[in-house]
Amino acid sequence: MESFFHTLKTELVMHCDYKTRDDARASLFDYMEVFYNRQRRHSSISYEAPLPFEAMQSPGKVSTVRG
Repeated sequence: MESFFHTLKTELVMHCDYKTRDDARASLFDYMEVFYNRQRRHSSISYEAPLPFEAMQSPGKVSTVRG
């Protein structure tokens, strides 16, 4: 958990100047749901990112990204 917050601070928060809490919430949501959860490597799936891992598991299927 601590490594997540370190990554969050160094990759996002330190580079932004939020005017409102809503701006901060929206930015954090985008970072966590769009970037961090989809592109970071997960130890539970052999240190692959989720989308490439799913593509390797079913090579005949076309993957769609749901938001």
